[in-house]
Amino acid sequence: MRNRATRIFATAVLICLLPAAGLALTPYSQDFESLNQSNPYALTNDNWLVYGNVFEPDGVTYIRGYGPYPAPNDGFGFCQIALDEGGVEQGSKQLTSFSDYNNFNDHDIGNIIESNVYQEQIIGAENVGETWAFYFDAKRGNLEGGSTAAAFIKTLDPGAGYALTNLITADMTTTPIEWNYFALAIEIDASLEGQLLQIGFLNMATNFEGSGVFYDNIDFHVYDPTSGVPSSPVGSGATLRQNYPNPFNPATRIEFVLDRPGNVELFLFDLAGRRIATLQQGELGAGEHAVTWNGMTDKGSAAPAGQYRYVLRTATGQVARSMVLLK
Repeated sequence: MRNRATRIFATAVLICLLPAAGLALTPYSQDFESLNQSNPYALTNDNWLVYGNVFEPDGVTYIRGYGPYPAPNDGFGFCQIALDEGGVEQGSKQLTSFSDYNNFNDHDIGNIIESNVYQEQIIGAENVGETWAFYFDAKRGNLEGGSTAAAFIKTLDPGAGYALTNLITADMTTTPIEWNYFALAIEIDASLEGQLLQIGFLNMATNFEGSGVFYDNIDFHVYDPTSGVPSSPVGSGATLRQNYPNPFNPATRIEFVLDRPGNVELFLFDLAGRRIATLQQGELGAGEHAVTWNGMTDKGSAAPAGQYRYVLRTATGQVARSMVLLK
């Protein structure tokens, strides 16, 4: 596939340019004031990337992905530098993230497009044991209809077909029209060494509905306990632990911690994006919780061997991890 080949080539070039021992996360900050709003390559030159995923109108059934591509700043696809949407702390330039409206075919027939705008780095051995925090300001743009938006930290494993190993999100759909401050965080363990880490923003939209959200004052760096930002993901209100055992057969245990009581959903998806099992759905109290998955689907059949993604959703966001079922 062209998508896979593009990403593998880009990663291979990066690895050739940088010795493996030197790969590691580095701090990143951007207030967009120094970027030229009229330059169509302004975001590209700052290493922003975009990637599109297409789903059927049900929003679950995955069709295809396209990208990654250098982030545009010249039209109706994914993102653009906006002018004069900021307050005193945001200045005159901001990043606006929206749907890929250049994808006419899928918008026209009602398919849902997930449009990702992000920065990407490689996690190094020296990052193991660190917690990295992603801070940003945000305010609602022309988000309308059924469109949704989120900020995220993702990790992907190049050695496993770029499988998603972490998805930590903050829901931006209900962001007010006034600027607010947000933060997400991820703890780097040994299993993430050599994986890709992405920070960024996404939108889910169709039928050319408005989907814009404004972002500014982006800051990504090692978490400092004196800053007051907790090590757990701020946006999700929960900590999701790696299942154990993993890989597993016939059953595995999933533990999670809720910062506050509320409605919780824990679903299991295959790599095609199909929901195959409901592990938890309903109100839970704050604190420690655990569920066991016995390898059976909601339809009562045994799930085939392979990789799966389990997603914990709360009222303020979601976190996800991957597991492997053996036969």
